[in-house]
Amino acid sequence: MSTAREEVLRRVRDALGTPPGDQAPPAPVARDYRTCGDHGAGSPALIDLLVGRLQDYKATVIRCAGDDDAIGAAVGQALRSAGAQSAVVPAGLAPVWSTEAPGVVIDTSELTAAALDKIHAVVTGAAVAVAETGTIVLDSGPTCGRRIITLVPDIHVCVVHVADVVESVPEGLALLDPARPITFISGPSATSDIELSRVEGVHGPRTLIVVLAE
Repeated sequence: MSTAREEVLRRVRDALGTPPGDQAPPAPVARDYRTCGDHGAGSPALIDLLVGRLQDYKATVIRCAGDDDAIGAAVGQALRSAGAQSAVVPAGLAPVWSTEAPGVVIDTSELTAAALDKIHAVVTGAAVAVAETGTIVLDSGPTCGRRIITLVPDIHVCVVHVADVVESVPEGLALLDPARPITFISGPSATSDIELSRVEGVHGPRTLIVVLAE
């Protein structure tokens, strides 16, 4: 094994023109990439772009007022329209958001994947949303909850505040805590086989409903 490794490294050094024992200097990292967009967070142009992207990804978008009562009504509407009869919510989610949700189960660390598989839906908040890519980001915080609760149930209802919508990925990353487990969601879970047959719900929720709180 070591002989093969040395042979590979020798060929690399020969290709780079680097003498044995010397180390080629690392290539400089480009820092001139775009770090912000043209629109401020939550601007109408970004909201329209995000909605368009989400709908392209076959997600459902419900727009509502930004107060808790309106959000709770929209969440209830989303769950009823999806036919959900039970929903798990993170312990840190605002209780009023799930007052109209059926069969609410508050998540605890004792809920296993097998137990979550019997629950129809999950309701969470979001840490940030990126309009340019139509991506919602969960950071495992109090309103997002454990990653497992957003991967096992078949329906995900996610509340996104317009103030948390930014234009570009670098802007979104700057708002996240890199020490937290991060989940990026771009539409319902889906994959395609070699014949390009789309299959949804393979490694996450089959249905994504975004409640956009304005």
